[in-house]
Amino acid sequence: MNERGDAATGTAEPMAGGGRMDQATEAFLAHRNLLFTVAYEMLGSVADAEDALQETWLRWVKVDLGQVSDQRAYLVRIITRRSLDRLRVMKRRKEAYVGPWLPEPLLTAPDVAEEAELAESVSMALMLVLETLSPTERAVFVLREVFDVSYDEIAEAVGKTPVTVRQIAHRARRHVEARRPREVVSQSQTRAAVESFQRALETRDLQGLLDVLAPEVVLISDGGGVKQAAPQPIIGADKVARMIVVGLAKAQVALTSEPTVVNGGPALLLRVDGEIDGVIAARVEDARITGLYYVRNPRKLTRIGSEVSLTLK
Repeated sequence: MNERGDAATGTAEPMAGGGRMDQATEAFLAHRNLLFTVAYEMLGSVADAEDALQETWLRWVKVDLGQVSDQRAYLVRIITRRSLDRLRVMKRRKEAYVGPWLPEPLLTAPDVAEEAELAESVSMALMLVLETLSPTERAVFVLREVFDVSYDEIAEAVGKTPVTVRQIAHRARRHVEARRPREVVSQSQTRAAVESFQRALETRDLQGLLDVLAPEVVLISDGGGVKQAAPQPIIGADKVARMIVVGLAKAQVALTSEPTVVNGGPALLLRVDGEIDGVIAARVEDARITGLYYVRNPRKLTRIGSEVSLTLK
């Protein structure tokens, strides 16, 4: 049975007395965190993921639950289709974006960081790699590699044959493996590197920054055309460290940093004169920072004060 509906394909009018609506609500809420996680990993935008979730709910309440054998699979199918539609629109929107684009940071619960697979799947580093895939490749990769959805179910969701989905999955996996971090380090190693970076940042310690940054470190900053940000990625420890120190000296502002957990990993919430200025997440390899992701676009920071629940189940 497919998700597109009429009387023959699984939709029905709500039952009198709200009984059917109660069942639909219960099922939807049981899988809500999973559906949001799928949408966010496909879209990299909290606002768009929430919109896809709302569209999924509106579609779900029309479904005849008596015809649904696997509610989780059915809901994942709906959210995937809604997210794919949005992903194609977002691709055009990103082409007009001012400066580098970074995923909208999520304030995640500390326990997310302890689930290595989940933490890596929502990390800024991997989310940026997923940006290099086509919409269909991204959907297939996320569903297969992150959520372990069967090829047959993915085929239903993306409108391809299982054979084609397998080919897409292989291509996407090879593409991601060539670009993802070389190794997965422990949370304690990442936390230690971020703490060293924080100390050097707050004291404007150039040598301290050079000590914690890998020679090939890349700094990507996202101001969205609203706040100042580097128009291109800054590459190299010396360039990154000097830009940070010189920039802070010129700005003459009271900068404070607060440890937090963003996208499943240690990060810093930066404040200037007491107001939130941005979030810095880091990628760490061999105990040194190889990637810094600085989100300053105010539109991407509106939810940074609210913890988000994520799950792979």
